[in-house]
Amino acid sequence: MSDSDRNPDLDVAASIEARRSTKDFLPDPIDSSCLDQILHLTTEAPSSWNLQPWRIIVVDDPDSRARLHEACFRQRQVLEAPVTIVFAVDIDAWQRDMEPIIEQAQKTGAWPDDYCDIARKAIPGGQTALESSGRLREYAMKDAMIAATHCVLAATSFGLKTTFMNGWREQAVKQVIGASARDEIAIAVLVVMGHADRTLPHPGRLPRSQTVFRQRLGDG
Repeated sequence: MSDSDRNPDLDVAASIEARRSTKDFLPDPIDSSCLDQILHLTTEAPSSWNLQPWRIIVVDDPDSRARLHEACFRQRQVLEAPVTIVFAVDIDAWQRDMEPIIEQAQKTGAWPDDYCDIARKAIPGGQTALESSGRLREYAMKDAMIAATHCVLAATSFGLKTTFMNGWREQAVKQVIGASARDEIAIAVLVVMGHADRTLPHPGRLPRSQTVFRQRLGDG
């Protein structure tokens, strides 16, 4: 595989078209500067109130990958690919991150002063309401999944292949990332990343008439 094959710098539309879930990886490492750019683009993802509850852990050393392999029911792609990225969430982080986030947005001019005042009242109220209804974890997970999608498309744009993984034991994954005793940490999804040994063709999609509607959901 040539360098040009590995780094075609696809645009967003081309990356969406080119993305394929891949389980057959070469052992070749990912260039560190490329990985850094992917992580930068990942953290550019939007989130509710810009709270960024995700905690992104890059697992790339052999020992950690072996332990993660066990936590993922020994799915081979975790051992074959050079990198697995764990998307976790910290459901309590908003309490310490809220004010720095507001101050930064105010300083850059992204949020006007009156909006910042609203945020200082609305964020605690909203988060407390979500916690009371048992949905705070769910909302943080949604934000993490948006970031994970950014990650996958960014990786595709650099010629890498990925697969989302939802088959793992949460407590075992938390132990690998050093969060086994932290109840505020939850695991959203894992993304395996590397150079593909084999890429399967597009499996097809249902007709849009069955999945896309205007104004009201159809009856099928």
